[in-house]
Amino acid sequence: MNLRQLARVILWMSGALLSFSALALGVRKLGASFTIFEILAWRTGCGLIIMLAIGAAQPRLFRGFSLRHVRLHALRNSTHLVAQYMWTLAIALLPLATVFALEFTTPAWTTLLAVLFLGERITGGRLTALVCGLAGVLVIVRPGLATFQPAALLVLAAAVGYGVTYTTTKKLTMTDSTFAIILWMNIMQFPIAYAASDPLFWLRIGDGNLVAALAVGIAGLSSHYCLTKALNAGDASLVIPFDFLRLPLIAVLAWIVYGEPLDPVVFAGGALIFGGMLWNLRSETRLRPKLRTAAPAELSK
Repeated sequence: MNLRQLARVILWMSGALLSFSALALGVRKLGASFTIFEILAWRTGCGLIIMLAIGAAQPRLFRGFSLRHVRLHALRNSTHLVAQYMWTLAIALLPLATVFALEFTTPAWTTLLAVLFLGERITGGRLTALVCGLAGVLVIVRPGLATFQPAALLVLAAAVGYGVTYTTTKKLTMTDSTFAIILWMNIMQFPIAYAASDPLFWLRIGDGNLVAALAVGIAGLSSHYCLTKALNAGDASLVIPFDFLRLPLIAVLAWIVYGEPLDPVVFAGGALIFGGMLWNLRSETRLRPKLRTAAPAELSK
C-alpha cells in the first residue's frame, strides 16, 4: 500500500469514527422518546431521501445500481439490521464506553472472515494492531461479572453481525459503487423498520430532540459512506482495526455530553490501542518498498 492509499484510509476512517460517535450520542437521546425500530426507520428513511436527492442531482450514479449482486446485498443488510437492533437496544441499557468496548470484538471477526472468504493476508503490523486493540479493550473494560451482564451479550452478538457486514461490504466494493451499496442498504432496511414503527412517529420530533434526530439521520448515512470508502481504499484487515479508536473517543464524548464517569484507565487502554495503530501504519509504509522488489510470482500470491 502506498502513502496515498494509506492517507485515504486514515481520512475516511476518521470520518467514520466521528460519524459513529455522533450516531451513538443521537441514539441515546432519541431512545427516551422513540422505539428502536422508529429510530432505525428514521435513520434509513433520512438516508434514502439523501441518496435519492444525490442521485437526482447526479444521474450517472445510478449506472452502478443493479440487481447483479442483490443476494449479497440482502445478506449484508439483513445481518446489519439485526445487529443494529441489538446494538441500539444495548445503547439504552449500558454505558456508551462499555457498549463500544464489547463491540470491538468486531475487528477480530472481520479479520478472520476476511482471511477465510476474501483471501486477505495478515501482516505482522495488522496482527499487532489487532492484538493491541483487543488488549486495550480489556484494559478499559476489566472483564468481570459487572461487565458481562445479559445486555452485554447483545453487543457481542451484534459484533459478530457487524463482522459479517464489514466482510460483505468489502466484497461488494470489488464490483459495486459506494453509492449503490449505501442505496441498497437504505432501500432494504427502511420498509422493514418502518413497518414495525408507528406510522406517524416522525411527528414527535420537536425542538427537544431535533438535533439528535438530525445527528442520527446524517451520521447514519455518513458513517457507512466513509466506512465503505475506507474499505474500498484498503484491505478489511487494515481498515477495521482503526475502529478501536472509537472507544476512547466515545468515552470522552459521553463524559462531556452525558456526564458519564471518565476513568483514567480508558486513556491507558486508548494509548495501547493508538500504539498498535501507529505500529501498523509504520509497517504498511515499510511494506511497499519490499513489494517493489518482489518477484512477479510472489506478488501474485
